[in-house]
Amino acid sequence: MSERMIFNHEDADRFIVGTVGQPGERAFFLQVNSVMGSITISIEKSQVSALAERLSELIAELRRNKLASLDELSITPKMDDGPLTFPIDEEFRSGVIGISWDQEEQRVSIEVQALTDEDIEDLLTDEDSLEQIEFPPDLLRLKIRIHQARGFITRARKVIDAGRQPCPFCGLPIDQSGHLCPRANGYRR
Repeated sequence: MSERMIFNHEDADRFIVGTVGQPGERAFFLQVNSVMGSITISIEKSQVSALAERLSELIAELRRNKLASLDELSITPKMDDGPLTFPIDEEFRSGVIGISWDQEEQRVSIEVQALTDEDIEDLLTDEDSLEQIEFPPDLLRLKIRIHQARGFITRARKVIDAGRQPCPFCGLPIDQSGHLCPRANGYRR
């Protein structure tokens, strides 16, 4: 069994998503900075969208059930519009992502497990589950505050919306040269 790399960023001061490339050919990346250093991982666009949606749902649930302090909930969102830090040296490609609320520390906890060749559908957090896997997937653990999560959500939605525009007829993305629209019987739009 090989060793699992765990990247811990307990109090991340930067948690952003960004892209490299032109719409339709973009690569998506998550970057995390803390006193422990910096890490970049690649992520799919659909995962960015799902992460932003789940974070939004978590914050709504915290507010609704009064699980977070009012001081924490009332901090103005921290928007980070800065570019990705270059050079981009990706540690791994994201697979399973987990989100939770740390009540004691009043922080959002995010874990991103590396994509593997093996069929792994759950976050592997305990040693027992790792013993049966020859090459356990690397793991990124980070904690952020609610206002940082809100900033991430805003930026993620902007990054996703900056892609190719959808066709008004079929909803598929339109390339710069147009596309073959199924609703137009194969004619270019």
